[in-house]
Amino acid sequence: MKILTCLTYYYPHWTGLTAYAQRLAEGLAIRGHHITVLTSQFKPELSRDERHNGVRIVRLPTLMHMSRGVIMPGFIGAINRLAHENDVLQVHTPMLETNLVTRIGLLHGKKTVLTHHGDLVMPDNPKDQFIEWIVTGMMTQGEREAARITVHSCDYADHSKFLGPFRSKLDCIYPPVEIPEPNCDQVAQWRAELGLTQNKLVGFAGRFVEEKGFDFLLQALPLVRAKIPNVKFVYAGEINVVYEHFYDKWKHLVEQERDSIVTLGLLLEPQKLANFYAMNDVFALPSRTDCFPSVQIEAMLSGTPVVATNIPGAREVVRVTGMGKLVTPRDPQALAEGLIEVLNHHDAYLKTRAEIRQVFNTERTLDEYEKLFESLVPKQ
Repeated sequence: MKILTCLTYYYPHWTGLTAYAQRLAEGLAIRGHHITVLTSQFKPELSRDERHNGVRIVRLPTLMHMSRGVIMPGFIGAINRLAHENDVLQVHTPMLETNLVTRIGLLHGKKTVLTHHGDLVMPDNPKDQFIEWIVTGMMTQGEREAARITVHSCDYADHSKFLGPFRSKLDCIYPPVEIPEPNCDQVAQWRAELGLTQNKLVGFAGRFVEEKGFDFLLQALPLVRAKIPNVKFVYAGEINVVYEHFYDKWKHLVEQERDSIVTLGLLLEPQKLANFYAMNDVFALPSRTDCFPSVQIEAMLSGTPVVATNIPGAREVVRVTGMGKLVTPRDPQALAEGLIEVLNHHDAYLKTRAEIRQVFNTERTLDEYEKLFESLVPKQ
């Protein structure tokens, strides 16, 4: 098949969404399909048209940023040309141009699959709320025109107001997650270099934005330390997010708890990331909203149990694996109690890598997408 995939950011940009899209595109390319990705040239030094790991990447110059997204003036011309050349289209949402893809696809007689990575939830201010209203409207129109919509879990689908009207179009497919096995010697060496050999470690990772709920974790920190004095919180991620200044609001708590927080920065090398997860005794996921954060699967595959908030989508992994504990959302006290429980009874929450792979398997994910795309391509 010839498959055109559209999304705002792609390699070398790195978020959970782009990682999902890249693993899916490259996995299908390995199976012999012709994959083209249409995305933004978010850095001027990036090539406009290149091949990477068997996938053709077409990048469009950007006029300006609009919160988390960008404006690409050449998008309509590019999607019109590429839709004609491909058999089936895919959009990773949220994306402003969603219904441009579905509408132009229909004009060329091509069906579109929307892969939904979560309802758009913007910060609570007039500018961002207006952007959320505009983009959600565009995506809703795209949903009406799409042939199918994939979502990471049925739990999220069942609780999403955005997806609710289109339940008959939904396919629940777990994300493709890949991470190497941790290197135990490197993990021990890293702990020693950081001076953390004698500490209990709570890991957390991701962009420091409102939806991730790190403010609740900062408020839970002294409650955990009161029961486990040698605890340290280890953060891997991006603090200075250009489109959201949530960190500035809570910087005072970071400074207040500076002695208990270790900051590693953004980790992009897969082995380093696996070692980070393995270094921690528990991984914290205190999200306000989250469709299906792949970091928790990565943590479990690296041997680390998870404490996650009991919200639709984010709770799926702990529910189906049992490798962790769910806690009341937006509640620092409940979060602290969950972390203390897992730190004190660590072995009771462990599962093997093989047990996690029985549930979350990339080849099975590729099988399901391949079958879905094939069902939408007209038989010759």
